[in-house]
Amino acid sequence: MKEELIENLFQYTEAFASDNEPLGAMKGHEVENMFNVERPYPPLLRRPAYPAFPRARKVLETHLNEMMKLGFLRKAGYNEEVEVTTPVIITWHNNKSRMVANVRELNTYTVPDRYPSPRIHGTFTQ
Repeated sequence: MKEELIENLFQYTEAFASDNEPLGAMKGHEVENMFNVERPYPPLLRRPAYPAFPRARKVLETHLNEMMKLGFLRKAGYNEEVEVTTPVIITWHNNKSRMVANVRELNTYTVPDRYPSPRIHGTFTQ
């Protein structure tokens, strides 16, 4: 079983992060999020930014700039109508920063997957 797992990992290397694709991606299997409400979206989906200390603000800007450079985010102008915003904060663990998004409200308006991801434990016990 171990050899089979290693073989699969090498066969699907494009699914994992690399220098060229830092978050990993399966081309042709992009996911489109669908909401169960119509536009204009409720105010809970347009939240202002949380206040942040200068240290966290600096790290947050670094994370956001990196994600914009990779094309995962785009910057919205002040006068631009933004439909969905998600406040993010910086948490610290072992002196390393992590960007955390508050998506609880977003999840309440998102249509669940018809085929949820299998649990890892169940996959390996079959």
